[in-house]
Amino acid sequence: QYEHKLLEIQNMMNAIFKGTFLNRYCDVIPEIRATCIEEIASWMTTYPDAFLNDSYLKYIGWMLYDKQAEVRLKCLLGLQGIYSRKELVSRMDLFTSRFKDRIVSMPLDKDHEVAVQAMKLLMLMSQSCEDALSAADCETLYRFVYTTHRPLAAAAGEFLYKRLLSHEGEEVEPKGGGKFGASTNQLKRLIRFFLESELHKHVVYLIDSLWDWAGTFLKDWECMTTLLLKNAEADGEALSDAHESALIEIILATVREAAEGHPPVSRGAAKKILSVKEKKIQLEDCTKITEHFIMVLPQLLAKYSTDAQKVANLLQIPQYYDLDVYSMGHLEKHLDALLREVKDIVAKHSDIAVLEASSRTYYVLCSEEIAIYSQVDRARTQLIDELMEQLNQLLDSFWQKEEGFCMDAEEISRMHSALRRVAAFHNAHDLTKWNLYDKTLRLLVFEMEHGNLPVLMILPALQCTYFSLLWQLAAVSEDSPKETLSALRKELRHFSQICMCFLHHKEKDVREKAFMILCDWLLILSHQDSNNNEESLGLLDYLPSTSLQERLLLFIQEHVFVEEEEGSKDLTEEEERKEESCRLDDLHKRRSLLAAYCKLIVYNVVEMAAAAEIYKHYVKSYNDFGDIIKEMLSKTRHNNRIQSAKTLILCLQQLFQAHMESQASGSGVDFSSASFTNMKELARRFSLTFGWDQVKSRESVAMIHKEGIEFAFQGATRVDGKCLPPNLSFLLLITEFSNKLLKPDKRLVYGYLQRYVAEPLPCRGDDWQPLIWYRNSLL
Repeated sequence: QYEHKLLEIQNMMNAIFKGTFLNRYCDVIPEIRATCIEEIASWMTTYPDAFLNDSYLKYIGWMLYDKQAEVRLKCLLGLQGIYSRKELVSRMDLFTSRFKDRIVSMPLDKDHEVAVQAMKLLMLMSQSCEDALSAADCETLYRFVYTTHRPLAAAAGEFLYKRLLSHEGEEVEPKGGGKFGASTNQLKRLIRFFLESELHKHVVYLIDSLWDWAGTFLKDWECMTTLLLKNAEADGEALSDAHESALIEIILATVREAAEGHPPVSRGAAKKILSVKEKKIQLEDCTKITEHFIMVLPQLLAKYSTDAQKVANLLQIPQYYDLDVYSMGHLEKHLDALLREVKDIVAKHSDIAVLEASSRTYYVLCSEEIAIYSQVDRARTQLIDELMEQLNQLLDSFWQKEEGFCMDAEEISRMHSALRRVAAFHNAHDLTKWNLYDKTLRLLVFEMEHGNLPVLMILPALQCTYFSLLWQLAAVSEDSPKETLSALRKELRHFSQICMCFLHHKEKDVREKAFMILCDWLLILSHQDSNNNEESLGLLDYLPSTSLQERLLLFIQEHVFVEEEEGSKDLTEEEERKEESCRLDDLHKRRSLLAAYCKLIVYNVVEMAAAAEIYKHYVKSYNDFGDIIKEMLSKTRHNNRIQSAKTLILCLQQLFQAHMESQASGSGVDFSSASFTNMKELARRFSLTFGWDQVKSRESVAMIHKEGIEFAFQGATRVDGKCLPPNLSFLLLITEFSNKLLKPDKRLVYGYLQRYVAEPLPCRGDDWQPLIWYRNSLL
């Protein structure tokens, strides 16, 4: 009887499968396809003897290629249910071999959830079928730890940790490993993976991906620092220089992750709100970090004091300290040791990363609310006294030697190092009482008048002068006397004139530095002006003048939007790599220059109309600068929709006029020319930036059509077939915006157009075709 009923059930299930599933698993409605796949996966796990075979599995395999993410997701979830049961895996051999490549490619899926579940399925496959994934497949999947989407990165981190880093049975301590044997081996494997992973060099993303799975050994800072300090075990393999550098980067990344408690930049829209439990763990980790590194960090700095890269990374650790631990634990002697090492490092190095990290360390430790403030402040004052004394001696020697014309390379190098050290500290500390401003300003004035100073001296002197003025500006308050404000106003004008002069300097680095300082300067002053009292409003009387705006825009046109030179063809692989590196560095600088200028437009420091010149390069320079220009367009539209729309139409008008001037007189407009095609493409791109919300962009689009129609009929008294408007072809460009108009607005725009057009048109030649096309786009 049981067998009879079982047979009945099987027959019913087969009838459902043939009558419903086979007809509906590829239904046009994606929800039905998804339901079919979900149910057949459920049948396979519930009744594997009847349904878990290749005749049924092939349908899930086929639907992995479905166009809808929902269907692909159901396939993956169903397969996870099967692969998670070891007793069912043996029946999946043929399916695995046939569809494995497809599943391995699915972490690249455009749908984030599908990508994450694909990675989780591959994790299950690698655990249940040892030979399912090849070494090449694993290498491909490991790289997803560097992706920006955190859930996918975390899933890849689990895969990497369980497959490569965590080996069962490592409780047995290996010879020479000491008490950290297992952790040491894991760390070495992690370091090796990081160094061999050439796809990405940002260790913070790797650590964040592993954090949820390998948090225990990643917080084993005692093991990490012991490995660095005792890096020559009798029986163990010593770390190479590259391995030591990588381990220090890993230490810094793990300290940051533990202390901040949120993912790195681009892995989260905002800082994560921590729960009570997470907050408690974070505080415990901060205390653990502080207690350990307070004693160990001075030793590490002493060991690596000559290595700039290692020291720059190590000096970032104190910013994550709980500084109260120094006084509560009576550990001031370790603070003295740290300050001595930092002072020694500043004396040895002129590398900007090391100097800025040293300056920041003093800044972090010099918090007035903390008990150790006076101790750190004394050390800081002593260090700056020594730096200023050294700089003063070099400057005195410089001015005595026929005003600098006899300096040799060694003297220039010493002056450069001294100025860089002071500039790095002036960035974070107020050095006004050392009267640095007059000293560096004299160098800049000398360069402006004679033009013989080396670039190595000009750049840090420019930076020091800028910082000096910023500190003076920050000290301005409502109670500041008029004499102080008047003197500051005079200094601001003088410095701005120097920067404007340096925009035409013979050295590219000086030109770019002057431009960046000028842009930041204008932004800060505009903000200062909007928040300060009536007395200090005069600080901005002269900024930004029309001539200054023109100079800044001209600088962008000449130094950012430039044609790249063709590289030499007969280059070795090494030379090609160097050339590519130089090209990328140059592009990064040009992007920084453009971004600095665009900020002036966004914050209304420079007139919005100036953006028209930038928009002209939107299509042509899209790969290099498209994201910056698009962001500026979005921000300016948010500030003032109508003015932003007028800027877009102004850009198109200027391009059209330039196009018409370049045409031979008397000849018609060639709609197929590259110039006109580029304008039309630019108009189309502008149109796309308005998105799908026609109500939100209603006024802006209507303004574009109004201004466009008026421009098109400019210079035409009447339209009677005898007087063709010279700009009529411009209507072809604003046709691109017609699909952004609401139907009622199309009628209004059509009515506005009719004011300029007589009915019927006596002349219907090709010259009038743009008008006909534009009218048709409004109907």
